[in-house]
Amino acid sequence: MDYISDENVKSLAQHLIDIDRNIVLIFAFNGTGKTRLSVEYKNVTKEENDGSHSGVYYNAYSEDLFVWNNDAENIGESIKLNIIYSNLNQYHSSIDEEKLREKLSAYKPKFDFKFNFNSDIALGIESISFYPLTEESEPDSIKISRGEQQIFIWCLFLTMFDIQGWTGQQNSHFFIDDPVSSLDDHNIFVTASTIMDLIEDHCDERKIIITTHHVGFFSILADWLKKGEKASSYKTKTKILILKKSNDELNLIDCKKDVFLYHLELLQVLKHAIDDKKLFAYHFAILRQVLENISSFLGVGRISYVLKQIGVEDVDDIARIVNTLSHKTVFRYEAKELVPDNEEMLLDIFNKLQNKYNFILHARGVNNE
Repeated sequence: MDYISDENVKSLAQHLIDIDRNIVLIFAFNGTGKTRLSVEYKNVTKEENDGSHSGVYYNAYSEDLFVWNNDAENIGESIKLNIIYSNLNQYHSSIDEEKLREKLSAYKPKFDFKFNFNSDIALGIESISFYPLTEESEPDSIKISRGEQQIFIWCLFLTMFDIQGWTGQQNSHFFIDDPVSSLDDHNIFVTASTIMDLIEDHCDERKIIITTHHVGFFSILADWLKKGEKASSYKTKTKILILKKSNDELNLIDCKKDVFLYHLELLQVLKHAIDDKKLFAYHFAILRQVLENISSFLGVGRISYVLKQIGVEDVDDIARIVNTLSHKTVFRYEAKELVPDNEEMLLDIFNKLQNKYNFILHARGVNNE
């Protein structure tokens, strides 16, 4: 493993601080150093703020604060998710449970929850109990899945981001490090939608930094920020970067200055979904991004031009349908497989792209770093 010096990471953290944009989106392959960069960003900003936090963070360490009590010492007790005490506990009493349920609703949860506060409410939430959605008056508590747990914690932090008592004191920035690490594809793109909601609510007042290893998540956010329906509000506020490791050094590369062929990664995502016969509405968002990338490469900037080049008929109608189905509100609440007509359309466009351009796609498990 290449050794990356602390000085190198600290200089990148300072570079991020100096970027005069309020929205910074960063892609990096797993193992590159995303989490290390987020920790160093926290350290540098604390140094500049007399040792106090100036921002709010969501990363793997955030999830580590939540631990199940289902070990041998707790046999016979009701199962619950314990919260390790931290400086966040003082803000727990300000969490709006209904707002939390509202944020969870986008993921269509199959559970409800109850906060168990410490006897001294100033110490915050001691644990959380989860229950199946049932008509029983007092159902037994349950352990939710790893993915459901991550979704719950993410929505809890989204709710806490709105607490002015917390963000009012640490109101410089939000640093969100890879919020989709254990989620399935549909929930990954629902999370992208929640990120956009967060950006809409807060990007005028504070810097928001998002890092991810998931090329689809990265690509859709980049597309919405640069070419979406509200791109005019975000485009000049957004910086999109690639975190790259070369030998013993990390670098942040501007996408405009780097040949980053993530359209191949996106095509592989589509191919795997086609092979597995699991096509969902959000795959149109990926397809649209591929078409956008190709059209930009050809110097045209219209997906209808690419559709015409690959032999699609009625290109204006098909382009309109692709644009409609790639809107975030479509797949945010739609988890079912595509209807046959839309599936046939996606397959036809994908196959025509391959026949025209003969992209070389790797098999599953191949590392394309």
